Amino acid sequence: MPEIIVLDTSHDNPPDNDNWHTDVTFLAAPAMGAILSRSCCRPAAATRCGPAASRLDALSKPWQVMLAGLNAEHDFLKSFPAHRFARTPDEKVRWEKARQDHPPRLHPVVRTHPVSGRPGLFVNEGFTTRIVELNAGESDAVLRQLFAHLAKPEFTVRWRWKLGDVAFWDNRLTQHYATADYLPARRVMHRATILGDVPFYRPA
Repeated sequence: MPEIIVLDTSHDNPPDNDNWHTDVTFLAAPAMGAILSRSCCRPAAATRCGPAASRLDALSKPWQVMLAGLNAEHDFLKSFPAHRFARTPDEKVRWEKARQDHPPRLHPVVRTHPVSGRPGLFVNEGFTTRIVELNAGESDAVLRQLFAHLAKPEFTVRWRWKLGDVAFWDNRLTQHYATADYLPARRVMHRATILGDVPFYRPA
């Protein structure tokens, strides 16, 4: 099925998603959600996931006010560098096309959920490169702080996979981390990504 992505990782093909990220935020309309199923995996392997709305609420009011209305750049190249994904001539052709098809995109730092209306942080270590309204030093400092804040364990749940498990997450206001605790064993997962909409921020 072309809609199903097979994620087959091991010692010989290590994962590239063992960081906190939201899927494909380099798109103009990032994914609404994802469905992930385990077909082969060491029992200890885990995925961590957490809501961005709670993470925003935990920031001080001055931080929330400052972040509201700012915009961040999300770049395909941050998680898909040429040295990893363009090592052969065929890979390079596919990588060059993907790079051209996916230029950096701007999204609000605080995103409003289109159904619940709740605001939440919409930056992630996987794809966010800078906050465009700030200078380089300020942007780097703010993003470091936000990435550290987003990774706090009190905001997360750790799911230990069993054969046949199926997980669904709302990609609009969550992040996830594919813990690489199964290496050097092999892990095979199947994922379907659900089409999404353009992020926006609407003041409460």
